[in-house]
Amino acid sequence: MPLRFTLRQLEYLVAVADCGSVALAAERCHVSSPSISAAISQLEQEFGLQLFVRRHAQGLSLTEGGRQFTESAREVLSAGAALNDRAAELTGQVRGPLAVGCLLTFAQVVLPRLRRGFAEAFPEVEFRQSEHDHAGLIEALRHATIDLALSYDLEIPGDLAFHPLLSLPPYALLPEEHALATRAFVTAQELAEWPMVLLDLPFSAEYFLSFFTAEGLRPRIAERTRDMGVMRAMVANGFGYSIANIRLGSDRAPDGRRLVFVPLVTTRPPMRMGLILSQASPSRRAVAAFVDHCRAALTEDALPGLTGPEA
Repeated sequence: MPLRFTLRQLEYLVAVADCGSVALAAERCHVSSPSISAAISQLEQEFGLQLFVRRHAQGLSLTEGGRQFTESAREVLSAGAALNDRAAELTGQVRGPLAVGCLLTFAQVVLPRLRRGFAEAFPEVEFRQSEHDHAGLIEALRHATIDLALSYDLEIPGDLAFHPLLSLPPYALLPEEHALATRAFVTAQELAEWPMVLLDLPFSAEYFLSFFTAEGLRPRIAERTRDMGVMRAMVANGFGYSIANIRLGSDRAPDGRRLVFVPLVTTRPPMRMGLILSQASPSRRAVAAFVDHCRAALTEDALPGLTGPEA
């Protein structure tokens, strides 16, 4: 009996199951919402099975049958990926799907450049990218919605493996008129008396605050934001200082005002940027190729301004 479903339909099914919404699944798969809805309807009609309960206010929830069917769909997709890898091994090619997640605070600087170089080297790979905070990347890895993630070494769970690429020391971000802006370096004790604009993202905020708690200090948090651009603009406009490990290649805030980066002297180890992969997932040629590409491309020379102040 011929198969009357496609791997693409199964991919859309799994996306809806993970996202709980057709719109979010469409965004993740980079297709239109009607394409997702049509795929789900076709699967339900073909197998005579209701996969989801549709609640207008709460999105979609899997039925019990839908849950079991989706787990089988994941197994089929995994087998398809393995088959694609086997063909790649036999032909010596690197191809197939690759889903890469990146920490949203530095995605704009790192990911497009990495992707361009990788796409030129491996045009047969179907590259899909997404941006999340650190907690979102860990969740995506555990749900296998991404193959690997670019992030920091912040509380990496035991079921995931971290592969370091760059060491990034911390800096105080200051408006150019700030009293500490002309210093060669600053300490947490010196910063503590001034108002702070905290980049309030999961794991990252705890890291930034640890510079103070490690010395028994308590910073004066004047503002909190989850957006890197907003934080930079708030600092540049004099609402406080902040702390970061990257310069984003520019000393200008989004509104054009100038920022000053002053090294923060601390006993805390520098942040490390690297790749996070699942310990349980089998190695695939596309994943291994991207890891090697990152190791070659993510260097201090290749990313000027990322790892230190400009001369």
